[in-house]
Order: sequence, then C-alpha cells, then structure tokens
Amino acid sequence: MLATESLCFSGHQAAKVVGITYRQLDYWARTDLVRPSIADAKGSGSQRQYSYQDLLKLKLIKQLLDQGLTLQAVRSALESLSKLGDLAGDPPQLVIVGNGKTIFAKDGDDLVDLMNGNQMAFSMLLSVGRIRDGLDAEIVHFASTEGKSVDSYSVPSSAESLRASI
Repeated sequence: MLATESLCFSGHQAAKVVGITYRQLDYWARTDLVRPSIADAKGSGSQRQYSYQDLLKLKLIKQLLDQGLTLQAVRSALESLSKLGDLAGDPPQLVIVGNGKTIFAKDGDDLVDLMNGNQMAFSMLLSVGRIRDGLDAEIVHFASTEGKSVDSYSVPSSAESLRASI
C-alpha cells in the first residue's frame, strides 16, 4: 500500500499516470472539473501540483468517460458523489450500469442513483462476499464451541472420491 498522503505530481506527470492528455487535464482544471489540491497555476510559468486524491478523481473521470458517459454526465455524477463522501477515505463502490448513462453508487447498504440527485434506487443490497465471510466466522465459532477444529468438518475421503466420479 502506498503512503499516498505525501505524493505530489506535476500536471504532466498526473496526465501520464492517469492516461489522459495534458490538454484534457488543463481543460478539466480550467473548467473546475478537477482543481489541483496542492498548488494551482498562478499565471505563466507556474505549475499545478496534484495530490494522490486528485489523481484518483482524474482516473475515475477517465474511466467514466471511457464507458461512454458525456463530460456533462460525469460532472453531474461527481457533484452527487461528493455529497456521499470524499474519495480520500473509504470511497463508495461505484457501479456503472446499463448503456453508460446511469451511474449508481453504493452508500452503506443503499444503492443511490448519482444521475438523479442521489435518489435511492434500492434499499436492500446483499453482498455474497459479506454473507460468505459471516458464514466463515460462524463456522469457526461453531467449531470452537464444539471443541473441534474447522478441519474436523472436512469432507471424508470416501465422499471426496464419490464427488470426483460424478
């Protein structure tokens, strides 16, 4: 894991890392889509300085554009996303759905529509990964209360042979 809080990139470095042109980066900065958080340009000869979080936002923008969204739609989605929280912490899990015109963000257990002012789209989401992790913890707890190891619940070798032949 990178120590991201101390990272600083010039405009040219940021564009190269993110995979966009410097011209795109310059336009996005001039139109306030993403302003550099470390140092903004202050006239001719000065350089913008971008943080890791700025690069994360730039990469998100690029990927949304690559999925077919318009710059206007991306701008709207970013405004809505900023109301849910900062990308600096634990960002919501973004899900791009359908034809590239709808963007949903996972906010806790809710799925909200970023293109429609964070309206709740679904109020119940089930994460199979969470269910699996919970089941794993329950199995470990069950085994320990029975005074056994989890390995004692392994498939017997005779059943394994039967399963392999099916």
